[in-house]
Amino acid sequence: MIRLIALLGVVAISFTSVLVRLADVSPLTAGFFRAAYALPVLVVMWTLTRSSDDRPWNDRRLGFAAGLLLAVDLWMFHAAIAAIGAGLGTLLANIQVVFVALAAWALHEERPSTTAFAAIPVVFAGVALLSGLGRADTYGSDPVAGVILGALSGVAYAFFILTYRAANRNQSSTIGTLLDTTAGTAVGTALAGLTTGTIDFSFGWPAHGWLLILALLAQVFGWLMIGYALPRLPALTTSVLIMVQPVGALTWGALIFSERLSVLQGAGVVLVLLGVTAVNVRGSLHPVATFAGGPDDAGT
Repeated sequence: MIRLIALLGVVAISFTSVLVRLADVSPLTAGFFRAAYALPVLVVMWTLTRSSDDRPWNDRRLGFAAGLLLAVDLWMFHAAIAAIGAGLGTLLANIQVVFVALAAWALHEERPSTTAFAAIPVVFAGVALLSGLGRADTYGSDPVAGVILGALSGVAYAFFILTYRAANRNQSSTIGTLLDTTAGTAVGTALAGLTTGTIDFSFGWPAHGWLLILALLAQVFGWLMIGYALPRLPALTTSVLIMVQPVGALTWGALIFSERLSVLQGAGVVLVLLGVTAVNVRGSLHPVATFAGGPDDAGT
């Protein structure tokens, strides 16, 4: 049953890139309203369950900080979708598992396994192929920029995961942690949007219909399902399940938007999936691997 809950959450967040593309708004507009529409729902849910939330204030502050990092991730992630498509944008964001392994090694002295070291060049070779290497038959309006933005999204998401992991260590309130993180995301995207002048607070239809679905499906339902399952499943199980997300996004992108990759990009997909799966299944050990396959996002 727990595995089914996790799988439902992963499938839910795999629709993120498709819904963002359907909304056809700026990256920061999508990120802000994804969080803003989710907040009232999470506030009501937390109010009904607040008696069980005994997290210390430091954990709550970490949750908010994780939301700020997620805002950066969403900015890069949604921009990558515009440049390289829904499927590839999601796939690239999931190279975060490599950055999680490296960051955990640098910050917490958790040395990556031999498999992780071997997988890293495979993943980046796949990323190079995804960029199209200057070929005219590549998918996306700007494949090179899309790959760079997608990789930056992966870096931001990796640091989000590490921070979210620290904020969630109490595990007394999955809803409370998600509420704090979502609030941080709303503040971060709003500040970035106002600073860059790339956020639109006006209401438009059907764009905001898609954003509302994104908030309810991915930000609320998807994240709550995954957040509930994470501490109750073995690391290996969670890591394998999370690979449904980029595969799902590629599938939805092909079915809904007729995204057709070049042969080189298809080879890049295979290399990235092989590398990321290897790191997820046999990569950095306890406890980073558990959370490296955790929330999306990211993916996002």
